[in-house]
Amino acid sequence: MDKIKNPWTHKDGYNCFGCSPDNPIGLHLHFYEDGDDVVATWQPGANFQGWLNTLHGGITSTLVDEVAGWVVTRKLQTTGVTARLEMRFARPIATNAGPLTVRARITGQRRQFVNISATVNDADGNTCATGEVVYRTFNAEVAAEMGFTECELEHE
Repeated sequence: MDKIKNPWTHKDGYNCFGCSPDNPIGLHLHFYEDGDDVVATWQPGANFQGWLNTLHGGITSTLVDEVAGWVVTRKLQTTGVTARLEMRFARPIATNAGPLTVRARITGQRRQFVNISATVNDADGNTCATGEVVYRTFNAEVAAEMGFTECELEHE
């Protein structure tokens, strides 16, 4: 797996809850490219729980939403916004166990709408949640207005 460079680092106003390294209450996610997939690992903590030692479903949904955005950023070299997010929760996620793996890939595209499937697996490899995301991508002009230029791997 190759680490993806964060193209937003050092951009004025960048404070994403999911991926900004400087957001004091954020998830601080880092992303990797693994073939067609974009992958992140993340260790949940007690401050993200909904129930005792259990990850809040909204945080699980945020993980899926964030990895979907990074699929668009890396694989399609643009930006966009979530148009639809559908989650299925298969099992509770412990906040006091090992790291989670969040993995997503493009499953279809029609005009500016991209379908992305994602999974959230626990440290034992169990699928705890799945998500289907429809992302509305922006054309190059709009992406540039948002400060996007390109999304590279660290070794590029």
